[in-house]
Amino acid sequence: MDILETLKTLWESSGFHSFLIDGGWKNLIMILISCVLLYLGIKKKFEPLLLVGIAFGCLLVNLSYFTAGDTSDALYHMNLWDNFLDPTHEDYHSYGAIMAHGGLLDILYIGVKAGIYPSLIFMGVGAMTDFGPLISNPKSLLLGAAAQMGVFLAFFGAVCLGFSGNQAASIGIIGGADGPTAIFLTTKLAPELLGPIAIAAYSYMALIPMIQPPLMRLLTTKKEREVKMEQTRVVTKTEKIIFPIIVAMFVILLLPSTAPLVGCLMLGNLWRECGVTERLSDTVQNALMNIVTVFLGISVGATTAADRFLSLETIKIIVLGLTAFAFSTIGGLLVGKIMYKLSGGKINPLIGSAGVSAVPMAARVSQMEGQKANPSNFLLMHAMGPNVAGVIGSAIAAGFLLAVFK
Repeated sequence: MDILETLKTLWESSGFHSFLIDGGWKNLIMILISCVLLYLGIKKKFEPLLLVGIAFGCLLVNLSYFTAGDTSDALYHMNLWDNFLDPTHEDYHSYGAIMAHGGLLDILYIGVKAGIYPSLIFMGVGAMTDFGPLISNPKSLLLGAAAQMGVFLAFFGAVCLGFSGNQAASIGIIGGADGPTAIFLTTKLAPELLGPIAIAAYSYMALIPMIQPPLMRLLTTKKEREVKMEQTRVVTKTEKIIFPIIVAMFVILLLPSTAPLVGCLMLGNLWRECGVTERLSDTVQNALMNIVTVFLGISVGATTAADRFLSLETIKIIVLGLTAFAFSTIGGLLVGKIMYKLSGGKINPLIGSAGVSAVPMAARVSQMEGQKANPSNFLLMHAMGPNVAGVIGSAIAAGFLLAVFK
């Protein structure tokens, strides 16, 4: 009899019982979705460094099933985060309570909630990026700014669809094509939407080679795409050292809320360029970047619990995210065409599409489309200017939205 009772207890406490008896069909759907995301990340190589981690985090949180309960077996507890830092709520929780009562994914998620992981990712991006093309051609800043058009169009679209201002701001930033920025802003303004926003942002970043080329061919003529641009001037070491310092000072004074992202981005670039911190630059580019990517992916995946992810809101976010991304590309291309006209045909408008923040993928797409039109064309370094400007632009857009809605 004791054996039967023990077996019954084991069965009732198992996830199989929860799925079959307690209505866990939504979690089964999310497990299937996580498998699809794993396939896209591994087989199709859609942003694999983050998508594989996000997908497996999704798998873990939905396998643990009791994501909204208080069971000690749960890896992630939504109720802890729902009432996080809200002293007016009877079930108030702080970082200390989460460390004491949370599961593994709750503890890892602290780095997302506190803005640590996205900021460190920006530090790594800064250390890996050459700002020379932007310094040699400051007009690229206009293309980076124009490519933020989709952010604000998606924001107004989200408001029209019934999202709150905070939620609409978080959805709109998908148009910046910058995953860490989207995560940073969403954790501050609408953490309940982090799962679908992060997945949409990184999925569309991975799909740049599919999304952008049709728009580029639609909005530019063959003659425009064939334009060969003159080689940019050589940027001095002094300019490269001074640039991140000046940008950090100006942008942070203008929008203090951008300090975590812009500050880390410029510090990483300064380590790269100053010539006396090679070890730090190498660590940030490789070891630190890899460690943070591991924690960020799994933590974001934890927010995709079935009860929150499977909703009409998720579908709206995915559609709005695609719209934002498309219009950001269009904005860059249209300003690129204006610059083509004003320069007397010396600027190839294709580099405008690189104004989105996906470095260096968007610049490579500009290069590929330019070479299809003219095999002797080489636009990569010219496109890197708007691409780097897009990184700064998306951080500024996020800082502006954060200042308005926080």
